[in-house]
Amino acid sequence: MSTRRRPGQLETEIVTVLGGVTDPLTPGEVRDLLDPSGQLSYSTVVTTLTRLYEKGAVARHRDGRAFRYGALADPAGLVADRMTRLMAVEPDRASVLRRFVSTLSEQDEQLLRDLLREPD
Repeated sequence: MSTRRRPGQLETEIVTVLGGVTDPLTPGEVRDLLDPSGQLSYSTVVTTLTRLYEKGAVARHRDGRAFRYGALADPAGLVADRMTRLMAVEPDRASVLRRFVSTLSEQDEQLLRDLLREPD
């Protein structure tokens, strides 16, 4: 792949692939579905799957010498988890949230307001 991915993009792509199949996949199968041209490094896929496993976003089980992976989260869950981790390290959360909301489109701001009004 000649273009550089955004942070978290490969994780999202992998979870999307895993969520779209019925049986768990090996890293090689994930790579082949993501990039049939073979330009995506096998080790990059293994590293990303391992990180997703450590985050609790995928399950894995040993199958011979390899692991097979299945999705436990969806792409929206990954983004929400990333946002939560970023917020956890910032002591002034009110400023962060205020700035975040100020960058939203009118439609997204309204969606957020509607979501906040929904009962738990």
